[in-house]
Amino acid sequence: MTDDEIRDILLTTRRIAVVGASDRPARPSYGVSRFLVDRGYQVVPVNPGIAGRELHGATVAARLEEAGPLDMVDVFRRSEEAGAVVDEAIRLGARSVWLQLGVIDHAAGERARAAGLRFVQDRCPVIEWRRLSLPARVS
Repeated sequence: MTDDEIRDILLTTRRIAVVGASDRPARPSYGVSRFLVDRGYQVVPVNPGIAGRELHGATVAARLEEAGPLDMVDVFRRSEEAGAVVDEAIRLGARSVWLQLGVIDHAAGERARAAGLRFVQDRCPVIEWRRLSLPARVS
């Protein structure tokens, strides 16, 4: 993806499901979720192990389908588990899928792009936000 495409995703997205969200502050998904909330996104954490609890002001969903409607699905899962999440995001009508650092699934990316979704892998929205010097909050 080009910088312009990344910028467009980050600035036009409003509602994000964070699959693999954690309530443990030391976990990357916790910090990324907090960062996104602080930037004005509506973040829906998804994790069956902590479903029903509150995280950063939102109730944790057990499954992705409970988090819709969605603009973006941000995936904190192992690469071998990412494809199923991507397929679910396609089925649910998400506009983009973002696989976090170290999460790579080229076949899932091909399926997502073929379905009209924008697909980012092996990147972190926090790092990209700072690298691109985006504004303090989305409008």
